Amino acid sequence: MIAKRATPAAIAVLRQATAHCPKRKKASDGLLPSAAHQKQNATSDHNTGYAVDLTHDPLGGIDCKDIFEKIKEDKRVKYLIFKGKIWSKDRAAEGNRKYTGSNQHTKHMHISINDGMGNDTSPWFWWMDQPKIINQIKAKAIPAAIKKLPKEEVCTCCKLHSTKS
Repeated sequence: MIAKRATPAAIAVLRQATAHCPKRKKASDGLLPSAAHQKQNATSDHNTGYAVDLTHDPLGGIDCKDIFEKIKEDKRVKYLIFKGKIWSKDRAAEGNRKYTGSNQHTKHMHISINDGMGNDTSPWFWWMDQPKIINQIKAKAIPAAIKKLPKEEVCTCCKLHSTKS
């Protein structure tokens, strides 16, 4: 079954990348699969919402070459694909391996997220400086402050008699 929505963790990758680098290119960003991708790869983690593609834009601040190496430490990462290489947590001892799929992922990095980690939106780019709050809000990387509603006034009679309407 194809997910109707990407997991919060997958969405967080793109939002946090944008918060860190607001002017980054997004042409190859992706969450859910196209119909063609579904036919081509029925077992893709994009189909379940547990994968994200992040555009490689070193000039815009998102250098997937560096991210590919650093993000391996993240417990949420199942496997990564970039520039003809694949790395997976379950075969980490083998290091980076040659990726033999048809798309060599030269314009973006593919991040697959471990099952059960889809709701974890903690920082993906922990080694980067904290983004400005305004950039986090614009990128929807953190929720905007919620205004508290004023308390409803209760009449004196109800306070004295504890009457509920």
